[in-house]
Amino acid sequence: MFEQFKNARKLLGLNARNLNYIRPYNKKKAKRLADNKLLSKRALRKGGIPVPKLLAKIRTAEELENFDWTSLPATFALKPNRGFGGGGILVVYGRKKVSKKIIQTDEQEIPQPVWIKSDGSKVTVSDLKSHILNILDGAFSLSNMPDIAFFEERLTLLKLFKPYAYKGIPDIRVIVFNRIPVMAMLRLPTKESGGKANLQQGGIGVGIDLISGVTTTAVLGEGKIIDYVPGTRMLLSGIKIPYWKDMLLLAVKAQEISGMGFLGADVAIDRERGPVFLEINARPGLGIQVANLAGLRERLERIKGLKIKTAARGVRVGRDLFGGEVEEEVEEISGRKVIGTIEKVKLIGRDEKTVEIEAKIDTGAGFTSIDTDLAEQLGFEDTVAEFQKIEATYQDIKHLSKKERWDIYKHIPHLESTVVVNSASGSTYRPTIKITMVMDGVVISTKVTLINRAHLKYPIIIGKRNLKKFLIDVNK
Repeated sequence: MFEQFKNARKLLGLNARNLNYIRPYNKKKAKRLADNKLLSKRALRKGGIPVPKLLAKIRTAEELENFDWTSLPATFALKPNRGFGGGGILVVYGRKKVSKKIIQTDEQEIPQPVWIKSDGSKVTVSDLKSHILNILDGAFSLSNMPDIAFFEERLTLLKLFKPYAYKGIPDIRVIVFNRIPVMAMLRLPTKESGGKANLQQGGIGVGIDLISGVTTTAVLGEGKIIDYVPGTRMLLSGIKIPYWKDMLLLAVKAQEISGMGFLGADVAIDRERGPVFLEINARPGLGIQVANLAGLRERLERIKGLKIKTAARGVRVGRDLFGGEVEEEVEEISGRKVIGTIEKVKLIGRDEKTVEIEAKIDTGAGFTSIDTDLAEQLGFEDTVAEFQKIEATYQDIKHLSKKERWDIYKHIPHLESTVVVNSASGSTYRPTIKITMVMDGVVISTKVTLINRAHLKYPIIIGKRNLKKFLIDVNK
């Protein structure tokens, strides 16, 4: 069933989008504002919307020759004023020590700064000059018209996003129509995208449920569904976006200021400032549909013609109409259940002994672990008794060899295997038993580790080895 979403343009083609929404609802004056980043940022700032600080701009080759490179900070973003699709953006992440090369002026010799990009490569003044000349010539602008280059502050990364983003700053794309947010996604920079949060260049898009602000399905680039950050076991679903309602309000207010009826609003979260508006998109890409496993057309048609008087009202309508639908769509299309961080599970042990109990869902844990008392209720009394004898006898068993450890544990009845489990409190050596779990109607036959959890609230935690058939919603 996923094939219907694999190509977003089949759901709402570019031509249909332009014909039905951009042309009728986005007047030429409004599109000119959106296509001019400097002009639109000025209008947004005047309207009380926070935007990144403008550091400098270069409009001509003469200004480029006379530019004071030492005035630039250690980190910044260089952008074309009329760029699109992330093209022409150059981001530097630090400054190297002053090189021996110099810039010769009529009055003095000035040390030449050198900056570093996300991949560790150097960026010299000559590199910046060459890139800016391309910008001025219109290499990255709409219709290849001459353009303006500008330097902008680079926002600081929110701690929440650090494990998920490669070098750059993630942002949230919100589609707004008729003062109503209709769809949203988190965009994450990757190594392939060069630290830019852009799907066309290899970034990650993660759908966001409008009512809760929690991520759901993730797509790499513009078509490949993924579960984890590439090269890691960091689950992309279940991320709670901070300032969620505030960000939706910013997106709708930006639509009011721009005068456009249909737009894509890009908002980032700065560690110090909170939500900061990046830019307005008059022609937002359609990869957002794949990330949400849903088409835009149906949502847009549902709200066409509604009379929305305020931004706050628009946000309420959008969340009420489209929030929560993501869960149903994800379950139907992906074949995976959406569960919360606490779920009721049915455990079946030896001789069909059964216990129903609340379990904590922990994507940071590899194995599912149950308390020894719970294991006894499931018919593993003799297993627990032998395990506790060994714990009392051997104080430092994890430092023994694998064979030595197995020789100690192998006589335990109903033992499946033994594993070393690493956690925040250190490493422990645990036996495993085999049980059956039933969670949200899904039957799972699995090995679980035994440990004393009497001091903890939940006698069972379910680790990621048993969560492959589920997506996690932290608000559920």
